[in-house]
Amino acid sequence: MRNIILIGMPGAGKSTLGVLLAKAMGKLFVDTDIIIQQKTKRLLQDIIDNDGTDEFLRLEEEILLTVNEENTVIATGGSAIYSEKAMEHFRKNGKIIYLHVDFAEIEKRVTNITTRGIVLKNGRSLADAFDERKPLYDKYADIVVDCTGNSVEESVRKLTEIL
Repeated sequence: MRNIILIGMPGAGKSTLGVLLAKAMGKLFVDTDIIIQQKTKRLLQDIIDNDGTDEFLRLEEEILLTVNEENTVIATGGSAIYSEKAMEHFRKNGKIIYLHVDFAEIEKRVTNITTRGIVLKNGRSLADAFDERKPLYDKYADIVVDCTGNSVEESVRKLTEIL
Protein backbone atom coordinates (compact mmCIF):
# COMPACT_ATOMS: atom_id res chain seq x y z
CA MET A 1 0.00 0.00 0.00
CA ARG A 2 1.23 3.46 -0.83
CA ASN A 3 2.26 6.20 1.55
CA ILE A 4 0.22 9.23 2.52
CA ILE A 5 2.37 12.36 2.61
CA LEU A 6 0.97 15.33 4.50
CA ILE A 7 2.02 18.85 3.53
CA GLY A 8 0.88 22.23 4.79
CA MET A 9 1.74 25.21 6.91
CA PRO A 10 3.10 24.93 10.43
CA GLY A 11 0.02 24.61 12.62
CA ALA A 12 -2.06 22.88 9.93
CA GLY A 13 -2.03 19.66 11.97
CA LYS A 14 0.26 17.44 9.92
CA SER A 15 1.85 15.71 12.93
CA THR A 16 -1.27 15.61 15.11
CA LEU A 17 -3.58 14.40 12.34
CA GLY A 18 -0.89 12.15 10.91
CA VAL A 19 -0.63 9.99 14.02
CA LEU A 20 -4.40 9.56 14.23
CA LEU A 21 -4.74 8.95 10.49
CA ALA A 22 -2.06 6.27 10.68
CA LYS A 23 -3.94 4.56 13.51
CA ALA A 24 -7.26 4.80 11.65
CA MET A 25 -5.77 3.34 8.47
CA GLY A 26 -3.45 0.74 9.99
CA LYS A 27 -0.30 2.46 8.74
CA LEU A 28 2.99 3.46 10.31
CA PHE A 29 3.73 7.12 11.05
CA VAL A 30 6.86 9.23 10.65
CA ASP A 31 7.48 12.94 11.10
CA THR A 32 10.29 14.25 8.91
CA ASP A 33 11.09 17.07 11.34
CA ILE A 34 11.88 14.45 13.97
CA ILE A 35 14.01 12.51 11.46
CA ILE A 36 15.99 15.70 10.77
CA GLN A 37 16.51 16.26 14.50
CA GLN A 38 17.56 12.65 15.07
CA LYS A 39 20.02 12.61 12.16
CA THR A 40 21.59 15.98 13.04
CA LYS A 41 21.28 15.60 16.82
CA ARG A 42 20.07 19.22 16.85
CA LEU A 43 16.77 21.02 17.21
CA LEU A 44 15.34 22.55 14.02
CA GLN A 45 15.45 26.05 15.51
CA ASP A 46 19.12 25.60 16.41
CA ILE A 47 19.96 24.74 12.79
CA ILE A 48 17.99 27.73 11.47
CA ASP A 49 19.43 30.16 14.04
CA ASN A 50 23.06 29.06 13.72
CA ASP A 51 23.39 27.83 10.13
CA GLY A 52 20.72 29.88 8.37
CA THR A 53 17.63 29.02 6.36
CA ASP A 54 19.50 28.12 3.17
CA GLU A 55 21.58 25.52 5.01
CA PHE A 56 18.48 24.21 6.78
CA LEU A 57 16.68 23.80 3.45
CA ARG A 58 19.70 22.06 1.92
CA LEU A 59 19.90 19.69 4.88
CA GLU A 60 16.13 19.13 4.87
CA GLU A 61 16.18 18.19 1.17
CA GLU A 62 19.12 15.82 1.68
CA ILE A 63 17.31 14.03 4.50
CA LEU A 64 13.88 13.99 2.82
CA LEU A 65 15.42 12.20 -0.16
CA THR A 66 16.44 9.35 2.18
CA VAL A 67 12.88 8.77 3.47
CA ASN A 68 11.86 5.52 1.79
CA GLU A 69 8.96 4.26 3.86
CA GLU A 70 6.16 1.91 2.85
CA ASN A 71 2.57 1.85 4.09
CA THR A 72 3.28 4.97 6.14
CA VAL A 73 1.72 8.34 6.89
CA ILE A 74 4.53 10.87 6.51
CA ALA A 75 4.17 14.30 8.10
CA THR A 76 6.57 16.71 6.43
CA GLY A 77 7.87 20.00 7.71
CA GLY A 78 6.07 23.03 6.33
CA SER A 79 9.13 23.96 4.25
CA ALA A 80 9.44 20.58 2.47
CA ILE A 81 7.68 22.08 -0.56
CA TYR A 82 10.70 24.28 -1.25
CA SER A 83 12.43 21.14 -2.57
CA GLU A 84 11.10 20.03 -5.94
CA LYS A 85 13.34 16.93 -5.76
CA ALA A 86 11.89 15.90 -2.40
CA MET A 87 8.31 16.44 -3.52
CA GLU A 88 8.86 14.38 -6.67
CA HIS A 89 10.48 11.68 -4.50
CA PHE A 90 7.37 11.60 -2.29
CA ARG A 91 5.00 11.68 -5.27
CA LYS A 92 6.58 8.48 -6.63
CA ASN A 93 5.89 6.73 -3.33
CA GLY A 94 2.42 7.88 -2.38
CA LYS A 95 -0.38 10.41 -2.37
CA ILE A 96 0.44 13.97 -1.32
CA ILE A 97 -2.32 15.54 0.79
CA TYR A 98 -2.31 19.29 1.43
CA LEU A 99 -3.92 20.10 4.75
CA HIS A 100 -5.18 23.60 4.06
CA VAL A 101 -6.03 25.85 6.98
CA ASP A 102 -6.77 29.53 6.44
CA PHE A 103 -4.24 32.05 7.70
CA ALA A 104 -6.35 33.43 10.55
CA GLU A 105 -6.49 29.96 12.09
CA ILE A 106 -2.78 29.27 11.46
CA GLU A 107 -1.98 32.52 13.25
CA LYS A 108 -4.03 31.42 16.29
CA ARG A 109 -2.42 27.96 16.37
CA VAL A 110 1.21 29.01 15.92
CA THR A 111 2.17 30.94 19.02
CA ASN A 112 5.82 29.90 19.30
CA ILE A 113 7.10 31.23 15.98
CA THR A 114 10.63 32.00 17.24
CA THR A 115 11.24 28.57 18.81
CA ARG A 116 9.24 26.16 16.64
CA GLY A 117 11.77 25.71 13.84
CA ILE A 118 9.81 27.52 11.16
CA VAL A 119 11.74 28.53 8.05
CA LEU A 120 11.09 32.22 7.49
CA LYS A 121 13.30 33.53 4.71
CA ASN A 122 14.99 36.92 5.21
CA GLY A 123 13.09 37.73 8.40
CA ARG A 124 9.72 37.49 6.66
CA SER A 125 6.50 37.09 8.63
CA LEU A 126 4.32 34.04 8.99
CA ALA A 127 1.78 35.77 6.71
CA ASP A 128 4.49 36.25 4.07
CA ALA A 129 5.40 32.56 4.34
CA PHE A 130 1.73 31.58 3.99
CA ASP A 131 1.34 33.66 0.83
CA GLU A 132 4.58 32.33 -0.64
CA ARG A 133 3.95 28.67 0.19
CA LYS A 134 0.26 28.28 -0.68
CA PRO A 135 0.86 28.06 -4.46
CA LEU A 136 3.56 25.43 -3.82
CA TYR A 137 1.27 23.36 -1.60
CA ASP A 138 -1.39 23.53 -4.32
CA LYS A 139 1.17 22.61 -7.00
CA TYR A 140 2.38 19.45 -5.28
CA ALA A 141 -0.90 18.24 -3.75
CA ASP A 142 -2.72 15.27 -5.23
CA ILE A 143 -5.59 16.08 -2.87
CA VAL A 144 -6.39 19.29 -0.97
CA VAL A 145 -8.34 18.92 2.27
CA ASP A 146 -9.67 22.06 3.92
CA CYS A 147 -9.28 21.59 7.67
CA THR A 148 -10.22 25.16 8.60
CA GLY A 149 -12.56 25.18 11.57
CA ASN A 150 -12.55 21.39 11.93
CA SER A 151 -11.71 19.53 15.11
CA VAL A 152 -8.89 16.99 14.86
CA GLU A 153 -11.47 14.18 14.81
CA GLU A 154 -13.46 15.85 12.03
CA SER A 155 -10.34 16.30 9.93
CA VAL A 156 -9.26 12.67 10.43
CA ARG A 157 -12.76 11.49 9.47
CA LYS A 158 -12.69 13.71 6.38
CA LEU A 159 -9.27 12.33 5.39
CA THR A 160 -10.23 8.68 5.86
CA GLU A 161 -13.39 9.18 3.79
CA ILE A 162 -11.40 10.79 0.96
CA LEU A 163 -8.71 8.13 1.03
